[in-house]
Amino acid sequence: MQIVSDFPREVQEEEDWITLADGCRLAIRIWRPVDAESDPVPAILEYLPYRKRDLTAMRDAQTHAYWAGHGYAGVRVDMRGSGESDGVLTDEYLQQELDDGVEILQWLGKQPWCTGDVGMIGISWGGFNGLQIAALQPPELKAVITLCSTDDRYADDVHHMGGCLLGDNLSWASTMFDGNTCPPDPQLVGERWREMWMERLEHSGLWLATWLQHQRRDDYWKHGSVCEDFSRIRCPVYAVSGWADGYCNAVFRLLEGLDVPRKGLVGPWSHKYPHLGVPGPAIGFLQETLRWWDHWLKGKETGIMDEPMLRVWMQDSVPPSARYEERPGRWVAEPSWPSPRIDPKHFRLTSGHDLLPVAQDPTVFAADNAVPLSVRSPLSVGLYAGKWCSYNAPPDLPHDQRDEDGGALIFQTPRLDHDIEICGQPVVELDIEADQPVAMVAVRLIDIADDDKATRISYGLLNLTHRDSDEFPQPLEPGKRYRVRVKLKHIAQKFPVGHAIRLSLSTSYWPLAWPSPAPVKLTMHPAGCQLILPSREPQPQEEAALPPFGEPEGAPPLAVSLLQPSQESWRVIRDLAQDQTMLEVINDEGTFRLDDIDLELSSRVVERYTYSYGNYDSLSGWTEWERRFRRGDWEVRSLTRTLMTSNATHFRLRATMDAFEGDSRVFSKSWDEEIPRDLV
Repeated sequence: MQIVSDFPREVQEEEDWITLADGCRLAIRIWRPVDAESDPVPAILEYLPYRKRDLTAMRDAQTHAYWAGHGYAGVRVDMRGSGESDGVLTDEYLQQELDDGVEILQWLGKQPWCTGDVGMIGISWGGFNGLQIAALQPPELKAVITLCSTDDRYADDVHHMGGCLLGDNLSWASTMFDGNTCPPDPQLVGERWREMWMERLEHSGLWLATWLQHQRRDDYWKHGSVCEDFSRIRCPVYAVSGWADGYCNAVFRLLEGLDVPRKGLVGPWSHKYPHLGVPGPAIGFLQETLRWWDHWLKGKETGIMDEPMLRVWMQDSVPPSARYEERPGRWVAEPSWPSPRIDPKHFRLTSGHDLLPVAQDPTVFAADNAVPLSVRSPLSVGLYAGKWCSYNAPPDLPHDQRDEDGGALIFQTPRLDHDIEICGQPVVELDIEADQPVAMVAVRLIDIADDDKATRISYGLLNLTHRDSDEFPQPLEPGKRYRVRVKLKHIAQKFPVGHAIRLSLSTSYWPLAWPSPAPVKLTMHPAGCQLILPSREPQPQEEAALPPFGEPEGAPPLAVSLLQPSQESWRVIRDLAQDQTMLEVINDEGTFRLDDIDLELSSRVVERYTYSYGNYDSLSGWTEWERRFRRGDWEVRSLTRTLMTSNATHFRLRATMDAFEGDSRVFSKSWDEEIPRDLV
C-alpha cells in the first residue's frame, strides 16, 4: 500500500461521546479537517461493534484519516454495548441498534463542522446496518457503500445457505461470544470500566442458542432483511464484495432489486476491504470511494455514474492451492444487471456421468439416459471445502476437490475445444428422490485442469425440505420424486480450452454445513437434470477502454510494536485406528502493542470439528477463544468455549465464559441447552 500523508487538508483527530435521547453514551472517534468549522464537510459514518480504540484502530487510522484529508469527516462509532459505549450488546441488528444509528446521523447533521450530508460505509456488520438504516430513510443519509453484506439475513448470511445450517454459524457466534467479553478501556471511561464490563459479561447472552431457535425463515430473520421491501431504500448504493467472500450474491440482488442509482463491484478478494484485498490484486479502493462520495455528498461530477453499473474480476483458471496470494484474471463490466449479454447455456446430466451441452430445447432430454444414479456420501465430503466466508485467505479457501469427489456423484464434460467464460449464478435442476424425510444436497462446480487437478469454482446447498419455501419447509416423502433447483454462488470464471467442467453432488458437506439427522441416499434421474451456466462472451474493446483502478493508498499507519508473531494452521487429522476425523483450525493473532495508547492485545482461537466414521450422532463443533488486554499493572483476560453436538432430534449447546483480572478469576458463567431440530 502506498502511504499518503500530504493531503489537501490538514487533519485532526478526536475521541468523544454522543449522548442519546435515553441517556446512553456512545463512544465516537472523528477525523476531520482542522478548518472544518469554518469550511464544513460531509461526514462518512462507520458504525460497528468492533472497538474503534483497539481492534479496528489500525484499519480506521489509514481509512478515516484518508477521507478527512480529502475534505470529509471520517466517523467511527462503537455501538451500544461495545468498546467504550454504554449498555450491553445482546444480538445482531436489533431495532435499538438501528434507532441509535438514526440518532447518530441526526447528531452528525447538526455539528458545526458538518454540511448536514452524511454517507455510511461498512464491511460486514457495517455493510448490513448501512442498508438497514437506509431503509429507515433518515434525511441526513445521502449515500451508502456496503461491502461484504447481505440483503437477506436468512437465505444468504453466515447462518444458513439453502436452508442448511452453516458451520460458520457456530464460528461466528463464538467470535461474538468472545467479543462481548472485552472490557471498555479505563483510560477513557475511568473507574466505571469494571461495572460496565461485569454488566456485559452477565447479560450479553449466548447468541448461538438464540439463532438455533430460528431454523426457518421467520420474522426474526425478516427483520433487517432489506429484500423484504427494496423500495424502502431511496438513496444511492454502491455494493462491493469478493469471489472468496461469503456475500458476493448480494451485490447482484441489490443491483436487480433496488430502484435507485447503484453500482456493483466484485473482485477476487475474501472478506476484506478491496484496498487490503487478498487474494489480490488489491485496488485503490479509497480513491474509488472518494469518487462516489464527491459525486453524492458534494455534487461534483467525477464520472463514476457514467461508467458501467457492474464491474467484476473475470478469474482465470488456477491450481487448487490454498496458498495463492494473487488471482489471475481481468476486469470486465456490464452496463446493467441483469445483463442481456448473459446467455444461459444448458448441459444435461447423463447416466454415463457425462455433462453434455444441450443443442435442442433444454426441456428435452435423451430417453436413453433414464437409468437412475444414487449417492450416499461419507461425512468426509467437505473437509477440504474451506470456510463459507473466507476471512484469512488464502488458508481458508478450498483445496483440491479430488479429495472430496470420491464420496460424490460426478458428471463431467469432454475436454473443452474452446474457452468458456461465465458471469452470474449457475443453477442446477435435479429430478431427485431421497430415502429419508430430511435430506440435503451439496452441488459443486469444478474446473478440471489438463493435469486433472480439481479447483472448486462455485457451489450451492439445498435442504430439500426447503425445496418450495424457507418459511414453510415440508418433510420429504421417501421414494417420491421431486424437481428442485439448486442455486450456486455467483461467479465470473474462465474455463480454458483443454480443461473440463465437472459437477459434483453429495449428500453432506461437513463441516461447512451441519449434516442431516441421519445418513441419506439420494437417487438422481439424469434425464430430468441439467446444469445452467451464465455464459458471457468477452468484450475485448470494451474491456480495454475500462478506466484502471489505482494502486492501493492509505493514510499513515499507527505505530505498532509486534511482541509475538501470529500463527495459523488448518489440519485434517484422521485416526484410522479409532475411525475418528478432526478438522482443526488455529488462528493465533500473536501479541502487539498500540504504542500511542500503550495497550497490548493478544487473541487466539481454536476450532475443532470432529466425527466418528459413519456415526451421525458423533458430530461436534468446538471453539475456544482466549483474549487479553494489558497496560502496565492493568491486565484482563477472557476465555470462552462452545461445544455444539447433535443427535437425530436435537442440537445441544454447552458453553462457558470466564473472565480474569490479573491472576484472579472474577466472573464465570455456563450454559447447557437442548434445542429441537426443525427439519434441518
